[in-house]
Amino acid sequence: MSLSLSHGKPVDVGRIGITQEALPPYEQGPIDLGAWFGAGAERPLELEIGSGKGTFLVQEAAAAPDRNFIGIEYARAFWAYAADRCRRRGLDNVRLVYVEAGYFLDWFVPDGCLEVVHVYFPDPWPKKRHHKRRLIQPPLLRNLHRRLTADATIRIATDHEDYFSWIGEAAAEVTDLYDRLPFERPPSTGGDEWVGTNFERKYRREGRSFHGMVLRRRPGPDKLID
Repeated sequence: MSLSLSHGKPVDVGRIGITQEALPPYEQGPIDLGAWFGAGAERPLELEIGSGKGTFLVQEAAAAPDRNFIGIEYARAFWAYAADRCRRRGLDNVRLVYVEAGYFLDWFVPDGCLEVVHVYFPDPWPKKRHHKRRLIQPPLLRNLHRRLTADATIRIATDHEDYFSWIGEAAAEVTDLYDRLPFERPPSTGGDEWVGTNFERKYRREGRSFHGMVLRRRPGPDKLID
């Protein structure tokens, strides 16, 4: 664990932190994600892709104890730090998974189980040769459509204007699956913050502007990827 995150203190992910190795073999197919939450298994489920240090999950899960939250983070130091933060605050309605997002969605997330998906300040990969690494692309949006409940939403925020235009183009390719709406701040957000992540607070100090949208799931057949 990086000393810049833990300051030399021991980190304990408890049962909140889940590694890819702890997941069943992918060949077994989707898993019962609600079972991770014990007696709270039937609560509505939200997913954050790219949880970073867990700041958003800490505030949102504390404000909504009647909902479950799964965060995905592929930087191990951030994942462990975020899981430890949630454990210390007794947020048993949170699980942090150390796994690549596409792999987790493809193999482990059942259809029709997510009420909200949060994607806040993903890496913009600004160089053109790296654009293929950008998270928000039509295949991901099609993949998520299958996993969402009726009228579920994807909330997206970024500080990168070019990436926001890219996201808009991706959304335009799946208008049969989603309605694009103005950005809607999460319930726990206070003051003039959009979502309250560490990245947002850093970028706000730098004077950057923010861009966001909500994609609301439309009913209809899912579009699968060959």
